[in-house]
Amino acid sequence: MRIIGGKFGGRRFNPPAKNWPTRPTTDISKEALFNIISNNFDFEDLKVLDLFCGTGNHTYEFVSRGTKDVTSVDKFHGCIRFVNETVKTLDITDHVRIVKADVFKFVEYTKDTYDYIFAGPPYGLKTMDMIPGLIFKNQLVKGDGWFVMEHNPNHNYEDHPNFDFSRNYGQTIFSVFINK
Repeated sequence: MRIIGGKFGGRRFNPPAKNWPTRPTTDISKEALFNIISNNFDFEDLKVLDLFCGTGNHTYEFVSRGTKDVTSVDKFHGCIRFVNETVKTLDITDHVRIVKADVFKFVEYTKDTYDYIFAGPPYGLKTMDMIPGLIFKNQLVKGDGWFVMEHNPNHNYEDHPNFDFSRNYGQTIFSVFINK
């Protein structure tokens, strides 16, 4: 895993993820997504929520590019421990809030709203298709913010009322949802 851009660009991390329930976003698709984000947002102004944060891949990328307010949520203890360690190593503890919680419960109880929400759930998650609806039902996306869901070709969200566009990078698809 490596950070693509910003002040930590090029830094590599090796999470001990041999038996973890994670699937880190590939560098190629992550770089393409962050190019899209940089054309639509100023990183310094974003309040970000990283759901199913796993190894923290997206969290580090946002902070590296200047985001000062990122909340990372995962329920797997190994992931939380690794993200905590990496945040300390990068000396970015002032910019990252790490929450050990079930994403579905967190989405129900948080009162915060975000400019940008990313969800990279395990592709085999049976309740995956509920996530976009829960994000908008609980009004977590600020007025002109985005919710981005990473998924494979087995899922299609084009009929969702908040769907805006998607980008396909092989087996990785990013569906972008906005308030309408």
